[in-house]
Formats: sequence, structure tokens, C-alpha cells
Amino acid sequence: MSSDRNYHGKNGVLRLVIPANDRSVRRGLMTIKSGMSNLSLSQDDWSTVELVIAEVLNNIVEHAYANSDTGLIEAHLDYSQDTLHCKVIDTGRSMPNGKLPKGAPKDVTCDISDLPEGGFGWFFIHHLTRDLHYARHANQNTLSFRLPFESEH
Repeated sequence: MSSDRNYHGKNGVLRLVIPANDRSVRRGLMTIKSGMSNLSLSQDDWSTVELVIAEVLNNIVEHAYANSDTGLIEAHLDYSQDTLHCKVIDTGRSMPNGKLPKGAPKDVTCDISDLPEGGFGWFFIHHLTRDLHYARHANQNTLSFRLPFESEH
């Protein structure tokens, strides 16, 4: 795992390159939180950052690099007190039909034993981010988005 950090007061840039596996995703999330510690974000904002980035990275591991023991994920995070701009790059499989999943909400008006176990991730990603964009060029996937910080600082 590698990371480059450039600090500019309460702004900064964090570049993270990790192997595409569950353990590295967990370590990468800890590195991101540490790298952005100068922001004094609220717990709600940190929860949003962790949820969205964890969903994105885990989807890459699970789907883009499924059945593969090699692969890298590169994340570029440009942050300030009010916004996090993210670009995540991988060379795994492309999104189905070359498009982002719609992220429709799941029906949870059923018996607890019939609740779906997954499929909520893209709903949260769509709901919590702004300027969400996916592109595939030259065998490379790029997902970019912005996370506005809602809290008062």
C-alpha cells in the first residue's frame, strides 16, 4: 500500500494505491481517515466518507476483480473543509453495459427473514454523492464523484 499526502492547511490531496482485496480495503480506509484527520469533520461526515468509499472499493474488489488474485485500486482524494473530490481507478472488468448501476432502493416492507442481504450500496452511493460519473477508457475504469460536507465546522 502506498500513499502520498500533500497538506495545505485544512485542504489536501491524498493518493492511495492498494491491492484489490478485502484486507487492503480496510487498511486503505484507515489510511484515508488518518490522512484527512486535519479536517475536523463531524461524525456524520466521517460516516458518509467511510460508507461511500468502502462501498466503492468493495464493489471493485467483489465485481471488477472477481475471481482474480491480482489487481490494484488507485484513489485520488482532493479535500477541503466543505468537499471531498474523489477519483477511483482500476483495471478490472467494466461496469455491466458500460454504465453505473441505477441504485434503486430495495423493498424492505417484508418479514425480517425475507430482507435482502445486499444491493443497497449503489443506492447509498447515488444518494450521498454529487457529480457521480463512470467512464471506461483503454481497459481502465474511472469513477469520480464529490462528497459535500454538510456539517458546520
